[in-house]
Amino acid sequence: MTKSWKDYLFVSIQFLLFGLYAFDFLPHFELPQIIKYIGLIVSITGFIILALSVLQLNKNLTVFPTPKSDSELITFGMYKFSRHPIYTGLILFTFGYAFYKVSWLKLVISLSLFLLFYFKTNYEEQQLLQKFTDYKEYKKKINRFFPKIKKPQE
Repeated sequence: MTKSWKDYLFVSIQFLLFGLYAFDFLPHFELPQIIKYIGLIVSITGFIILALSVLQLNKNLTVFPTPKSDSELITFGMYKFSRHPIYTGLILFTFGYAFYKVSWLKLVISLSLFLLFYFKTNYEEQQLLQKFTDYKEYKKKINRFFPKIKKPQE
């Protein structure tokens, strides 16, 4: 599939935000130590989800929202729980680490990344629906970022 200007725009903004995340020039806020360590656990969990998702995507991996022309639809592993587990991992990692470092800047960038990923996945899913006939059914069953919570049977 051919990349459009939107592909380059989403990826450029994403890398700009990643670059800004590395810095910390705003004042910090106070949190109880337990909250900071919960943030660290969330961050590590996000990193593990991210790493597993990248490995499972394998040769289909691309930074662009438009899938590779020779790609396959992956619905196993982390992709059984989330349609975009790489973004899920990044969201958990950035928010968790922002709380661990008690950083306003990292928190704002984490929120910005979450919003970017929401809009990026809207565009990405338009591309996936064009490429994969079974994506529509997959989309009905699996949530965008976080697993569906099943209601208990009565």
